[in-house]
Amino acid sequence: MAANTTIVSSYLILIPRASKFASHVHIPLNRTDMQNGRAERMLRTINNLVRAILFQAHMKPEFWVEALHTAVHTLNILPSASISNAIPFTKLYSKPVSYSHLCVFGCLCYPNLLPQSQHKLAPRSTACVFLGYPTDHRGYRCFDLSTRKIIFSRHVYFDENTFPFQNSTTTPSIFYDPSSPPPPPIPRLTLAPSNEATPLPPSNEATPPPPSPVPPPSPVPSPSPSSPSPPPLPTHSMITRSKNGIVKPRQPLCLHTSVVSPLPTSHVQAANDPYWNGAMGEEYSALIKARTWDLVPRPVATNIVRSLWNYRHKFNAQGELSRHKARLCANGKSQQQGVDCDETFSPVVKPATVRTVLHVAVAKDWPLHQLDVKNAFLNGDLEETVYMFQPPGFVDKSKPDHVCLLRKSLYGLKQAPRAWNHRFSTFAKTIGFSQSVSDPSLFIYSKGNQLAYLLLYVDDIVLTASSPALLKSIIASLHKEFEMSDSGELYYFLGISIKRSASGLLLQQQNYATDILHRANMTNCNPCATPVDTKAKLSLEGTPVPDPTLYRSLAGALQYLTFTRPDIAYAVQQVCLFMHDPREPHFAALKRILRYVKGTITHGLHIAKSPVDQLFAYSDADWAGCPSTRRSTSGFGVFLGDSLISWSAKRQPTVSRSSAEAEYKAVANAVAETTWIRNLLGEMKCPLSKATIVFCDNISAVYLSSNPVKH
Repeated sequence: MAANTTIVSSYLILIPRASKFASHVHIPLNRTDMQNGRAERMLRTINNLVRAILFQAHMKPEFWVEALHTAVHTLNILPSASISNAIPFTKLYSKPVSYSHLCVFGCLCYPNLLPQSQHKLAPRSTACVFLGYPTDHRGYRCFDLSTRKIIFSRHVYFDENTFPFQNSTTTPSIFYDPSSPPPPPIPRLTLAPSNEATPLPPSNEATPPPPSPVPPPSPVPSPSPSSPSPPPLPTHSMITRSKNGIVKPRQPLCLHTSVVSPLPTSHVQAANDPYWNGAMGEEYSALIKARTWDLVPRPVATNIVRSLWNYRHKFNAQGELSRHKARLCANGKSQQQGVDCDETFSPVVKPATVRTVLHVAVAKDWPLHQLDVKNAFLNGDLEETVYMFQPPGFVDKSKPDHVCLLRKSLYGLKQAPRAWNHRFSTFAKTIGFSQSVSDPSLFIYSKGNQLAYLLLYVDDIVLTASSPALLKSIIASLHKEFEMSDSGELYYFLGISIKRSASGLLLQQQNYATDILHRANMTNCNPCATPVDTKAKLSLEGTPVPDPTLYRSLAGALQYLTFTRPDIAYAVQQVCLFMHDPREPHFAALKRILRYVKGTITHGLHIAKSPVDQLFAYSDADWAGCPSTRRSTSGFGVFLGDSLISWSAKRQPTVSRSSAEAEYKAVANAVAETTWIRNLLGEMKCPLSKATIVFCDNISAVYLSSNPVKH
């Protein structure tokens, strides 16, 4: 097999590629086009057709590009002798050709301008020249003779017997030719007063009155070279912004887009994507560097845990894509209790603890810092013997039948969170921290007048200290032990946007709320003023919803939204009562909450800068509010200073025989919460000097609480 090429830069690119498939590559001699005859004959045919089209339309060579497109389009829909008189278009797309759209190139045409008209009285068409067919539109290219612009239109009237360039002496050019001389300047007309009248030719029509003489222009002082001359003001009578001195800054349009690869469904699909393939390689390298496992021969009669890849998009506080995250997880479902796992419980920081620490830090003007431990679970040491199959896509070719003997915990294992928490708490105690009894996820550093608080939520850390020097010292100690990323000042934690100001902190979950609305297909829903109907009560009656999984997913998502939205706590609690068997009235109540969130999507929780000296609690109860079980719903809100730090709306476990009993249970829940918060503040070295006040709107419950004899 032989391949010919020509000494042209555009053909030279084909030589290295063709050499892979052709036995010989022949390079013709210079200026001997007959050695590459087939391509040259096609170029000659196209060239002749372009020349004929331009001559027939009396157009200059400036329009050779449009004529070339038209010539190639015409050849593609005509029979070709090289393919047995078949049509190239039909051969390629397997459908017949239509010739009804063909028109004479360069003829006069009138496109429909109604969609582009600026007002209703504008002309609906204008005289244009037909310049062929666009490649990416179904319509016609029309050259406006007055504005010299290209108009794309589908509805065009053609006059194929008239050619606008036939009688024109100078053809308007749409291209700039640097070799051509510049056009002569347009002479400026100046009007000077004259006492002599200019004789007019005789006319049968009435002669209009002569115009009034124009006074000579006054001399304009030349501007100084130091100060630039202001732009001339418009002379028309319309009132514009420039006349009134209104100038708006120019805001250029940013067309930058970030590539977001879709979530792959398998490791094979991820390997073909450069973003996910790089993310998997980074994760695998981190696992090998940490010596997470050892390859050993597969033991007999032993449970082998499978592994899988988990893919996620990581977004920042502005909702922009920060990175593609691939994580290797073990399938913990195949683990056996007592064989390869034992204790699995791991503590998680309470929301009230987070808000309490933030309030204390704001009240004392302490810096807030956030850290993220990379591959946190890989730092935990396993006490059990666990075997796992090699990661999909990263099987060792020299040992394909070996399995991984895990030396450290891995994401997906049932005991992985507990192992990581034990590993971190052990190290935190070695650098001076003590683990809180009220909340094991809070670590307190106290030495003299130096204080520091550390909140741990899986691999996310919030750190605050009484001095910047102590803060830097703790961060340096953590960096020596764990590989982590320092995100600087606290601004985004657990999906919560945190904005600090002189008055305190503002906690928002706007991005999370937007994601919930998107999952419910309610992004463009009408907002609602209230989250719940206080008159109607939800019961077990109604038609079952067609998709209970969607209901449970949205209800669970709204539960986390109450982290910064106490105004929807009661409404979310009501819809969560029916997650086992959701009905249409329950789904309607859930949609009402989403509509309320839509209208208040920018709302959040404000942590005010106020003294840490007293607790206030407010309690209430809805006696026999459930129409099905007649159980009551109790709720409370706890304030530390001026900040709301804890709240709850929960159905009581038993039926109350009176409103006083229901209110008394609500007061008991509020007192239990305030007692826990007082103990937490005591461990944080911030004891309260004043007694806690609990407000209740039921006199019987107040008397029952104040007199222990009546208990």
